[in-house]
Amino acid sequence: MDYRTDAPPILRDFLVYHETIQGHSRKTVDEYFLDLRNFFRFIKIEKGLAPRNAELDSISIDDVDLDLARRVTLTDVYSYMSYLSRDRAKHANSPDTGYGLTSAARARKIAAIRSFYKYLSNKAKLIAENPMQDLDAPRLKKSLPHYLTLDESIQLLEAVDEPNRERDYCILTLFLNCGMRISELVSLNITDIRGEQLRVLGKGNKERVIFLNEACRQAIDDWLAVRSRQAAADRNALFLTRRHTRMTTDAVHYMVKQRLKKAGLDSSQYSSHKLRHTAATLMLQNGVDVRTLQEVLGHEHLNTTQIYTHVDNENLRAAAKANPLGRVRRKQRQREPEEG
Repeated sequence: MDYRTDAPPILRDFLVYHETIQGHSRKTVDEYFLDLRNFFRFIKIEKGLAPRNAELDSISIDDVDLDLARRVTLTDVYSYMSYLSRDRAKHANSPDTGYGLTSAARARKIAAIRSFYKYLSNKAKLIAENPMQDLDAPRLKKSLPHYLTLDESIQLLEAVDEPNRERDYCILTLFLNCGMRISELVSLNITDIRGEQLRVLGKGNKERVIFLNEACRQAIDDWLAVRSRQAAADRNALFLTRRHTRMTTDAVHYMVKQRLKKAGLDSSQYSSHKLRHTAATLMLQNGVDVRTLQEVLGHEHLNTTQIYTHVDNENLRAAAKANPLGRVRRKQRQREPEEG
């Protein structure tokens, strides 16, 4: 699948804009294409341009154009959301699939529609008003991130042994100290290490600099000493597999799960992303303010970072005790003497 050849011009122009101007990853742009393709298949049925009983995945969108995009209303989108929540297969290619997408999955698809119409009105200037400006996304259930405690983090690091001890210890140390995304870690090159600084390429190809503490610098030095003795198919890659190729996200996910098991921790509850949560939580617990944490984690919006401000019950308890009004006691009313 390639949107550059498979998408009609009005969608292709939008997707090219996101990839070239907005700097979104190819994966993100491909997901936008899939979401919009599915949406306009539904719209074609709603507008009588495809048979009502047609299989949605079989409907062509080659004829989707600006005229059809203009005809879409908020009511059409809410009908689509109803379809997603009730009738859309969760796993299209599975015979045992359930039906009805989660609110998070629906929200991602709605985000693609909103972005498309914002582009048509604000950037391409193809429509005068944005009909999706008041489109509400599904309410998302807010859940607190899972994370390791400080003792569990130390337990994980201390359990790392051969094989690949220096490499795996370095990866876990960077996760737990720097809060890196797994995509950022596997894309690291040796040239990204600059003394006590690490250059990281984050979402949307946005660069940021992470400062390395003593533990990170030592772990990197120990791994580089081992790596320098290995033949590398990718000379630039910081982390290599046993076959001397750049480590993939799947390889890192597997390694983290194995190391968690080795440390006696529940690998079904934790993952490489949970180690990122752990780093964020430990930093907040030890005095890092939320705006600094936003920079460290590479979050575009502060509200993404603020979820971590709700995970530390001890800090919340301490904040409650710190209020001087917490020491004020209600005065007992003195009882009037009874008349004899």
